[in-house]
Amino acid sequence: MLPSERPVWRGELVVLAVASIVFLSACVSPPHLMDDVDAAQAQIARTMLATGDWVTPRLNGVAYLEKPPLKYWLIALSFRVFGVSDWAARLPIGLGAVALCWLACRMGGWAFGARAGFHAGLVLATSIGLFLFTRILIADVLLTLSLALAMWSFLRALDPAERHPRRWAMLLALCLAAGFLLKGFIGLVFPLAAMGLYAVCTGQWRQRDFWQRLPPVTLSLLVLGLTSPWFIAATVANPPWFDVALTSEPGKYRGFFWFFVFNEHVLRFLGRRYPRDYNTVPRLWFWCSHLIWFFPWSLFLPGVARLRLTRRPDDRASRMTLLAVLWIGFVMLFFSLSTTQEYYSLPIYPAVAVLLGAALTHDGRFQSVARWLTGGMAALAALAAGALIILNWQTPTPGDIAQALAKSTDVYAVYTLSLGHMGDLTLQSFAYLRLPLALATAAFLTGAVGVALVRAGWVWLPVTVMLTLLLVAARIAMVAFDPYLGSYPLAQALIAAQQHQPGQVVVDNQYYAFSSVFFYADLRHAWLLNGRVTNLEYGSYAPGAPQVFLDDEGFVALWRGAERVYLLVEDVHLPRIETLVGATALHTIAASGGKFLLCNQPKVQQNSASPAYKNQPKVLGYNGPGPSRVGSSMKTNLFFSDAQAA
Repeated sequence: MLPSERPVWRGELVVLAVASIVFLSACVSPPHLMDDVDAAQAQIARTMLATGDWVTPRLNGVAYLEKPPLKYWLIALSFRVFGVSDWAARLPIGLGAVALCWLACRMGGWAFGARAGFHAGLVLATSIGLFLFTRILIADVLLTLSLALAMWSFLRALDPAERHPRRWAMLLALCLAAGFLLKGFIGLVFPLAAMGLYAVCTGQWRQRDFWQRLPPVTLSLLVLGLTSPWFIAATVANPPWFDVALTSEPGKYRGFFWFFVFNEHVLRFLGRRYPRDYNTVPRLWFWCSHLIWFFPWSLFLPGVARLRLTRRPDDRASRMTLLAVLWIGFVMLFFSLSTTQEYYSLPIYPAVAVLLGAALTHDGRFQSVARWLTGGMAALAALAAGALIILNWQTPTPGDIAQALAKSTDVYAVYTLSLGHMGDLTLQSFAYLRLPLALATAAFLTGAVGVALVRAGWVWLPVTVMLTLLLVAARIAMVAFDPYLGSYPLAQALIAAQQHQPGQVVVDNQYYAFSSVFFYADLRHAWLLNGRVTNLEYGSYAPGAPQVFLDDEGFVALWRGAERVYLLVEDVHLPRIETLVGATALHTIAASGGKFLLCNQPKVQQNSASPAYKNQPKVLGYNGPGPSRVGSSMKTNLFFSDAQAA
């Protein structure tokens, strides 16, 4: 008997509810958009909407040719419907994550039965990895959604019991096109490779029925028809049109085609891309980290061995098992041979969730051991979280959490890992995290007690509740890290300063160091001091590229000129700025999270009753406008807007 094609609707609602609590609630700010890639992606979409150029993504006026535009189009559409805001920027990613969890539920239910599908949806909805890698505006969750739907469409099109195989074949083509427009060629390579391996392993590629159900010419034309218009337009808009050099060096501009096809795909895979704006994580961590990203569900992985894996699958369960194994194996092997980031493995998450969902339906020795391990670890974690609360019960919390963190200066060595900032935590810093710690303690206690009390078939309930509460606690903790990871307070201070005393804006270091200021202050142009690096370097050499880069000499001349100039700088780079222009020439406008907004001129004294003064944001520890210079006590002089203080 085939498993039910329709999972129980109540199970689907539970999965949707859990996924919405985790992912849609995280769209709301604070926390605000972070510096680095997070706010930069939102600003690209905003620029597209403002300029009407939907072909070439741009940052600060410079062409940003690395990624296809579908993600930016979705964010821009959200802006058009809901207005420009951080939550509107996050909405497509949040909805994509919820849809992915629902899809895992449907796929598991179709292949293994309603109960397995329910478990698969919950596993993905409460995945630590999926939560971490949807906190920033990267396209990988949407790529994963398109890939997973393509895989399911492939199996549905080949299913002998399927009444409309051509419809599923057309959906497969749509998903392939979406994958390309989201992430480039890997959006085609991953699903086609996994499906090709499946066809070879099963021998179906020799059968005429295989090609009738999946007509290659028709599907190829549909994919090309959907993807080639943007690709051709981007090539024409960013000449030279064709260059096939396999070398990448600084200062050489070869147009969009070469950069996107060769530099961004071929040379990146080979580790020879320039500029090298990425790092790689250790291969062992790349593989083993999934035990954390799916914890504690990963404790039930041994149960996957009970699933039937065969080269001659004769039912939905065995077909899904074989495809999922090939799917996971190819993606992991591909990135093991290339440069790797932790989130690069995100496309395998639905396959892992479906297999885990099927494993969770079985009872046995492995499941019993995993259950008690889950309860024991939850109890120990509750004790640890409670101890941190007690140890910091009376610890003062002046300013923001940045003051209590041990920030590393070796950014590429430490912050390559998604949990790299965990190393910044000190005992004192947990005083700023009392509320999320309390919620985490309650979550761990719920898991420990619940797992001990419920029957084996209901272990999903306390584990789901525990993980949902933990992920909500993690989001609350990120609010405390907001000034440290982003620059929203500085953006508000810059808006207020520019309203009263307009001036030019200089960003020290690369664009990404203060990308959230560009978004929240709607900066269309700013000088980048020594910022001709990483993602904007290539586009800066394009014909007609805006001259937005300053060297030290140009900065000194600008700073000492008659015009008012604002500077955004991190504390680690402040000594260099003081050496260039002198400490007495730096006047503090605002500071937050170890970052500063400085000015080359003192603040003009104003009457506190004046309209200009009334429109300025209030700041804690600040009694009125006046000159403030950078000095040795600067780190303790932190300012916040009303919104952030609340």
